[in-house]
Amino acid sequence: MASGKLSPRQKMINLMYLVFIAMLAMNMSKEVLSAFGFMNEKLVENNSTATQKNNQTLSNLSTKAQEQPEKYADLYKTAITVNKLSKDFTTYLETKKAFLVDGLEDPKNYETMDQSNLVDEHFFLKDSYTEEGQEFLNQINSYKNSILGLLGENNPLSAVINKRFDTSDQKKGIGTQPWLNNRYEGFPLISTVTNLTAMQMDVKTTESEIYSTLLGGQLESDVSMSNYKTILIPEKSAFFQGENFKGKIVLGRYDSSLQPSEVIVNGNKITKIEDGGAVLDFPAGGVGEREVKGKFVFIENGEPVEIEINSTYAVIPKPNSAVISADKMNVVYRGVPNPMTISIPGIPDNLVRATATGLTKTGGSGKYTMTPASGREVTIKVSGTLPNGQTVSSSQNFRIKDIPSPQGTIRKESGHVVMPNSSLVNATVGAELPDFDFDLKLATTGFTIKVLGQGAVVVRGNKMDAAAKKAIAKAKRGDIVTIFDIKSSLVGNSGYKIKNASPVSVEIQ
Repeated sequence: MASGKLSPRQKMINLMYLVFIAMLAMNMSKEVLSAFGFMNEKLVENNSTATQKNNQTLSNLSTKAQEQPEKYADLYKTAITVNKLSKDFTTYLETKKAFLVDGLEDPKNYETMDQSNLVDEHFFLKDSYTEEGQEFLNQINSYKNSILGLLGENNPLSAVINKRFDTSDQKKGIGTQPWLNNRYEGFPLISTVTNLTAMQMDVKTTESEIYSTLLGGQLESDVSMSNYKTILIPEKSAFFQGENFKGKIVLGRYDSSLQPSEVIVNGNKITKIEDGGAVLDFPAGGVGEREVKGKFVFIENGEPVEIEINSTYAVIPKPNSAVISADKMNVVYRGVPNPMTISIPGIPDNLVRATATGLTKTGGSGKYTMTPASGREVTIKVSGTLPNGQTVSSSQNFRIKDIPSPQGTIRKESGHVVMPNSSLVNATVGAELPDFDFDLKLATTGFTIKVLGQGAVVVRGNKMDAAAKKAIAKAKRGDIVTIFDIKSSLVGNSGYKIKNASPVSVEIQ
């Protein structure tokens, strides 16, 4: 463009072309800076929510440690140490962020935060670090080592935390580069602020994970004895006159480590306790509704705490109603065969008849499948013939629900995933139904991919096509690639319309 003799007009055109390219580059840079700023705002908001949740968990543990010190005092002591370490480190990071943005006219004008000299001068000194840079590294390593010391080498979280706060040399090209230089030297100011906020999020996440590990996932339900309720579990649903009632009264959520000091039922002291439940065995009584009343007595902090038992059971001379239960859930799902068991106590299966739209008998012992169609509710009617020829009947309504929205995956990972471009272009986009009661297989039929700074690309199937690969190839390290509008179909029932799966975000490594 600059070789040979050019006319003044051509020189002017060439100069305008260069200016145009520079303006495009400047606009792209501003968009990237704003993206970092918006990401920082979101992380700050998430950190605030995480702090509230962690504080609530710690408060609940404090209450439990006072109520049951033998079980929770040591856990609470460890949690307090973790909280202090996390709070001190987070405060340090916050002061570092405040120092970096001090003096800015508008800390939210992210397009002006493109300079790197402030961070470089603060952390780096020729081929070494300033006192502040070395202190920053020391703070990270001190927090990591202190937490690992509390957890111990055999704790499953140790490896995760060690990697999360790793400050060892990083790969760069064919060699390596010190971690601090690799992450902070020469980067725009807003990216450094965002990195510090992200590290605060790592601290909040670490604190939350440790609390969950310490409490085994049971803190919320164990915080107060008021969260327990007595549950009467009879050996069968109905008893004939003259039979002995057999069953258990348990506490939900009951714990075998909780041993009551006394259990009184209908005026009698119960001495047989199994798995936190009082085992009952007494005459069922006459026909009609019978009461089971009494109390569980626990000792907390030297004082007796009583939990009332107040329940009923029915004694009937003969079967008078059907027992209908869904084997896997309290509702039936559209698009799948729902297994059900239908029977009437005291009546053989061959004398029981059940009818409903979509209901099919699949074998003996009262086994059926319900495949609901349209509507939001289905009624199952059941009738049976007693030995004396008398007919008894009953009915039960079931709610019909659609299969829930699946969870989008990339390389069978969901949520936020980190991987290089080379892995993303070959990865498979999928959809899963986590924790769903049925083992269903979904086939991905299409999705949309959006690379930062580029237009969205619609893809058919579950693999990246040429257009998607071309877009991914332009993504830089740290860019977020979003995969959304993930469509799928139900294998074996393509006529059922599955809702779109949740999106997946991929951070380019």
